[in-house]
Amino acid sequence: MDANTPDGPRDPLPNHQLYGSDLIAEALRDHGFPYICLNPGASYRGLHDSLVNHLGNKNPEIVTCMHEEHAVGIAQGYAKITDTALAVAVHSNVGLMHASMGMFNAWCDRTPMLVIGATGPLDASKRRPWIEWIHTTVDQGSMVRGYTKWDDQPGSPEAAVDSIRRGVMLANTRPSGPVYVNLDVSIQEQEIDERPVLPPLDLVASPEDAEPPKGALQRALDILEKAERPFIFCGRSTRSEEGWADRIALAERLGARTTTHMKLPAGFPTTHPAFIGETGWRLKGAVLDAIQNADAILMLDWLDAGNAIKLAFPPGTKRPPIIGVSNDFHIHRGWNMDYGGLPEVDVSIPTVTETTVRALLDGLGGGDAPSQPLTSWDVPDIPDRGEIGLMDLARAFHKASAGREISITGRPLGWPQNANEITHPLGFLGHTGGGGLGAGPAIAVGAALGLREIGSDRRAVAILGDGDYTMGLTSIWNAATLKLPVLFLIANNHSYYNDEDHQIKVARKRGRAEENAPIGQRMQGPEPDLAGLARNLGLEAPEPVTDLADLPAALTHALDRVAQGAAIVLDVRVRAEYIGKEMVELS
Repeated sequence: MDANTPDGPRDPLPNHQLYGSDLIAEALRDHGFPYICLNPGASYRGLHDSLVNHLGNKNPEIVTCMHEEHAVGIAQGYAKITDTALAVAVHSNVGLMHASMGMFNAWCDRTPMLVIGATGPLDASKRRPWIEWIHTTVDQGSMVRGYTKWDDQPGSPEAAVDSIRRGVMLANTRPSGPVYVNLDVSIQEQEIDERPVLPPLDLVASPEDAEPPKGALQRALDILEKAERPFIFCGRSTRSEEGWADRIALAERLGARTTTHMKLPAGFPTTHPAFIGETGWRLKGAVLDAIQNADAILMLDWLDAGNAIKLAFPPGTKRPPIIGVSNDFHIHRGWNMDYGGLPEVDVSIPTVTETTVRALLDGLGGGDAPSQPLTSWDVPDIPDRGEIGLMDLARAFHKASAGREISITGRPLGWPQNANEITHPLGFLGHTGGGGLGAGPAIAVGAALGLREIGSDRRAVAILGDGDYTMGLTSIWNAATLKLPVLFLIANNHSYYNDEDHQIKVARKRGRAEENAPIGQRMQGPEPDLAGLARNLGLEAPEPVTDLADLPAALTHALDRVAQGAAIVLDVRVRAEYIGKEMVELS
């Protein structure tokens, strides 16, 4: 901490004059937010003062971020661990524009958060010249309305408290997502002469997840009881260990085969005998064979279930009965069809994975199969020395992380499938959601914060591409300020290789020079010093790893340091390539 920065605020003054922002800050405290992530801005100067001088910077404590998109990313990572919203504050229209990419990621990822915005006085006669004219926007929520569950601009402090209560309830109700509450400067700075009487908070709690309808549940049971070769798509779910155990029990009870989506958080143990392998949107190999040979299919809130069905069973081909479980349709809208194709299912159960799986287990009754032990993967060693390939890094990381309790917060494009043993619901946290490059570092910080908040000894590990890392770089500073144990493992090919790969394909199709693909794609001349940048932001960062001979020891050292509480960046120089195959073939 800077020598001129106090360790904490002075004690709040007793019986001081109340302002509208004091009531708003109290509403955040009442909801139990441990932190609020923000990049400071004058439009919510009243709320900032209330957080510090009325609440004493406690519950919530301010997490000062270098960019609004990082503040939102930290909240997304936190929610990926805890399944609950964290508070964020963004400054005026400009801060909201900065934050919007992160909010889109959270929307597509179905992660909850409460985003507090602010604006200059809508009453133009009260605006300061120039600055409050450019930073005041009519219907500011319209900027993010296409990818938030709800937004509001309350007209009084009491209404703002109500908006926060409604927003938290909606954000945390599944399908979850971000909500946005915009505060006029005037209501923040309004003097409160008499404290309003508010109803108890438990009267506006988020509702419990719905139980499946009896008729649909019975039809699903009829199908599954007759099935000899059922298949389960293990899609969206919470990080609940109970839900995790129920999915395993259902697969074992049915004798089903399973798959998980490489873009979604862990849905089933990858070392379970029922697990065939990860998949993306391309269904192929053993996974596709098992789907097409199944005599019943259960889709548990699968990502883009409609197109998955069409890829597995093109129109006009024979298919087994399909049971679709999802309530995601509650938040579908026309701005962006992130929900994918319309699922054509024989039975639709309009609720969440956990309540449906538990009801199916109860309905199936006896005949419990003995629990099947998890297996270990036989992963080949890497060569003794030489250039590092992406598959080499995946294999070396697998061996170095064996037996360690980690949460992989993300993996780069091109990472091999079936490259990580995942045996716990916190073992893998999925993708950014909306594909917004630069979110990975902030999500990792938020995940590490969430792990600490729930009292877990797991360590956050972000496996990032160099493009994702450099775009989100300054968010790693918060790992240092919050003293969070986290490893940022950079697969550094000095390229925005996704686009380089596209240029190769376009040139090949057009009969043009493929060797020109790196032009306009490479981070060279000079190459950024990723380790040096990390050290300047307060993290540990050894020298880059360039040879296979040094990779195993470097990974072991980095994981050891994270286990000891360090925040560390490890720059591993890899070939510019994608791995189009599995690291381990499962049957």
